[in-house]
Amino acid sequence: MPEASQMPPSASPRDTRDKFLLWTLIASVVAAFAAWLSAALSLEVWVMFAGFIAWFTRPTSLANCLSAMLCLWLGIAIGAVSHIITGALMPSLNHMALPVVVFLVAMLIVGLRAREILGNMLAWFLGMVTFFAAEFDLAIASFAHLASATAIGGLAGYTCQTLNRRFAE
Repeated sequence: MPEASQMPPSASPRDTRDKFLLWTLIASVVAAFAAWLSAALSLEVWVMFAGFIAWFTRPTSLANCLSAMLCLWLGIAIGAVSHIITGALMPSLNHMALPVVVFLVAMLIVGLRAREILGNMLAWFLGMVTFFAAEFDLAIASFAHLASATAIGGLAGYTCQTLNRRFAE
């Protein structure tokens, strides 16, 4: 909570505390609903939270948040591609295949950091973590599953952000 000297003249400590509590309540209700919806749709709740986290990596504007979701989904895709390439390189590079592929993928992702739409490194790497942690088969259904669950998280992030801007800020 900000110190009294940092508060606008019209905001009392009670108003600030009330808004803090309301923001917390809204975020908690939205997260709980997203978790319930994910479970009801037989989607992993932790994957939904990857979308929720990605949404809030740059919550300054709708465009930044949508960019974060795109980077998350591209991170999932590049995780799959890196998995395939690592497997293909294993016969020739043996234990060096993984570091070579990680180096190349990191060069790509870190190299994009200054790009307006594709520059969210955190969301890219979160997508890769999501792909590898899910341990799904390389199939369209797997990607649809991951995209659906993370989209619920992104939608929850949007809902939380919208409600909090309207009622708690």
